[in-house]
Amino acid sequence: MGRAWVVVRPALAVLVVLALLLAIGWLMQRRLIYFPDRSAVPRAAAVLPQAHDVTLETSDRLRLGAWLVPPSAPVGPGGGYTVLVANGNAGNRSYRVPLAAALAAEGFAVLLFDYRGYGGNPGSPSEAGLARDVRAAYRHLTEFARVPPDRVVLYGESLGSAVVTELATEHPPAALVLRSPFVDLPSLARVHYPFVPAGLLLRDRYSTAAHIGRVAVPTAVVFGTGDTTVPPEQSRTVAAKAAGPVTVTAIPGADHNDRALLDGPELIAAVVQIIRGRS
Repeated sequence: MGRAWVVVRPALAVLVVLALLLAIGWLMQRRLIYFPDRSAVPRAAAVLPQAHDVTLETSDRLRLGAWLVPPSAPVGPGGGYTVLVANGNAGNRSYRVPLAAALAAEGFAVLLFDYRGYGGNPGSPSEAGLARDVRAAYRHLTEFARVPPDRVVLYGESLGSAVVTELATEHPPAALVLRSPFVDLPSLARVHYPFVPAGLLLRDRYSTAAHIGRVAVPTAVVFGTGDTTVPPEQSRTVAAKAAGPVTVTAIPGADHNDRALLDGPELIAAVVQIIRGRS
């Protein structure tokens, strides 16, 4: 009995430690997913010529800040289209100013917005919360700005790719642009935390690959071949599962946060090309 207890005690200690680690992982997981810059952003006109501030109201009564950016080119391939940008998991909308400026120069209007908990907005991010937030942005464009649904381009950056793909299952856009998309959050977590049972722990799933099989619109998938955050093969898998016509742009050597994947010429060309293909 005494010898058995000597053996059992270390095993119990290991189990207790594992249980504590799993409990901490369950409670703290969203701090490992979302990295908001919570500071207030400047007024739109201070950073983007002729842009103006708008306020989005979510279905759970949060008021979110956004910028509506008009096209800066009198004519261009994006003329008549508005790009709704869903950010990745870090920063705030001010980080996407170069993207908006590059798209505006091609004739697109652009809506930049921040999720709950980002950019001075109230609330805390979650998958369900971000789904409400992107719907508030879409509703602003189609109901208040009177943009026809077939003139809305949904653009998602990394985690934002999952956000807009899920939205597109309910509101099909003119086109879908996915920058560095991943298959789903458990698959991505297994890459970075291989010894953690992510499939059991994760409350937020962001199942991009599952949703895109239900979206039959022209889709562009853009990623960097040197991406150390989202493995390129995951972006290729998302492209392969698209229900609609898909174009793939692989930017050689580009890592996840490189400038080439923010407003680089190949990225902007992919957005332009998918609209030209509709003409």
